Amino acid sequence: MSNEALLSSVIEKARKWLDPKYDAQTRAEVQAMLDADDKTPLIEAFYKDLEFGTGGLRGIMGAGSNRMNIYTVGAATQGLANYLKDAFADLPQISVCIGHDVRHNSRKFAELAADIFSANGIKVYLFDSCRPTPEISYGIRHLGCQSGVVVTASHNPKEYNGYKAYWSDGAQMIAPHDVKTIEYVNAITSVDQIKFTPDKKLIEIIGADIDNDFLNDIHKLSLSPDAIARHHDMKIVYTPIHGTGSMLIYDSLARWGFTNVIHVPEQDVQSGDFPTVDSPNPENASAMAMAIAKARETGAEIVVASDPDADRIGLVVRDKKGEYQLVNGNQIVMIFLYYLITRNVELGRLNGTEYCVKTIVTTETIKRIADANNIKCYDCYTGFKWIADVIRNNEQSARYLGGGEESYGFLAEDFVRDKDAVSAISLMCEIAAWAADRGLNLYEMLIDIYTQYGFSRERGVSVVRPGKTGAEEIVAMMKAFRSNPPASLGGSDVVAVKDYLDLNFTNLKTGRIEKLDFPATSNVLQFFTEKGDKVSIRPSGTEPKIKFYIEVREDMPDASMYEQIVADAEKHIDVILADLGVK
Repeated sequence: MSNEALLSSVIEKARKWLDPKYDAQTRAEVQAMLDADDKTPLIEAFYKDLEFGTGGLRGIMGAGSNRMNIYTVGAATQGLANYLKDAFADLPQISVCIGHDVRHNSRKFAELAADIFSANGIKVYLFDSCRPTPEISYGIRHLGCQSGVVVTASHNPKEYNGYKAYWSDGAQMIAPHDVKTIEYVNAITSVDQIKFTPDKKLIEIIGADIDNDFLNDIHKLSLSPDAIARHHDMKIVYTPIHGTGSMLIYDSLARWGFTNVIHVPEQDVQSGDFPTVDSPNPENASAMAMAIAKARETGAEIVVASDPDADRIGLVVRDKKGEYQLVNGNQIVMIFLYYLITRNVELGRLNGTEYCVKTIVTTETIKRIADANNIKCYDCYTGFKWIADVIRNNEQSARYLGGGEESYGFLAEDFVRDKDAVSAISLMCEIAAWAADRGLNLYEMLIDIYTQYGFSRERGVSVVRPGKTGAEEIVAMMKAFRSNPPASLGGSDVVAVKDYLDLNFTNLKTGRIEKLDFPATSNVLQFFTEKGDKVSIRPSGTEPKIKFYIEVREDMPDASMYEQIVADAEKHIDVILADLGVK
């Protein structure tokens, strides 16, 4: 489509939003975009419809078909309500659980969803204020709901919001329910189809009772209460980075027995502006800067953080020089699973049915730890709905120990089916106490894990390509990597390729092609080198970016060489990224 044709199409579409069935504020915002000389904002707001994908909605807030607003959220809710009424037609009362984070419009969108569900005869349990995402997953299961919604854009910039839909097991939907929900949502083509008038009798406000049950169940995960008792006054800095974590995580740490949790007062303030950070993402050093400064001021042992909807964990530990070092997502998952496996062995709790889960882009060191302890390790796609699927398929026959992904998410329990920073932060602080019993801090424990199971280093790089042209560029990049794969990376021949779009595993040495055993296809490519390095490439499902995940293996004959080996590995990763053409 030419630029003139695109603009003409966009203007025609936008003018429909000037109809009186849209509210005055929306009409005014659309008219302002139509009147502006620069039509870029208009095009970005209307060139497509905000897609309800397998994870729900996520986008920039504002007027327009490609924006998060009461009409796109309303259509998503009406479509989901219609599907629920068909899927559970035999139930006398369908129910849903709704929660939200601290972002602008989150409460508004959550209440809107509650109104629309109730207008469709569906019982709604609506949290009284913002809550961590994992608590909504817990609430769905705890209250026996058929579905649930969390209004959140996780750690995205403040301009964004999102709408995550869950099924009756508390997990984000997979086939067939994700596909069917998308069909029902796409069938909502007019505002007139959305039932906005609520039945207030069907909306029940919930809060403290669910909080208490959730925290009690999380506390049952503790494996080393004696170690906590001996190190209860360990200095722990925690920051919620302006998000929902402050609702429960301070309370959870107190229940576990920690008595010296240090606040970052400025970041206890719940705000959708995230005023003290450029991005409220605990993966980023800048988001952790204030907490690290507080740790230096107080001499804290560790720093822990949660993102705005409190499902991701950030971790900072002290190195041998007393400096504070960020721990990456791969290392966080590795520490958790090493502890859970090792501690279960110590306590004599293994019965031979245990398993753990990691995503395909998460470090392979975890599998080596699991294999060495005769624990089955499942690989799955990125996203906790896939970890939840493994749990679902094993819940009658095997025991879940934990699962996680490199993007700073971990789940230690099976009574929640999404990543959970509330339990993860509580458990990580217990691990620090357990390590202290052995004369180690978490940094030294990390080195011990590498010494025992082999060193690896990982780095994730996201190449952002926003807007329509960006989406087209990402498609072209994936096509180029498939049609012209690299022959070598980092000086080592590429010996195998896994393409999850056709589920083919190709051995480049023998030419043999095997089928991958995965429940669905996915737009992910992986290259494996002779040296043992792994490169994974995938477009993000929720953001305008393409992601590169690099994992390299290095020999580390002695723990004293750790810092040098890390430096060597980082250089090796730089070479691989250059070979891929990634800057």
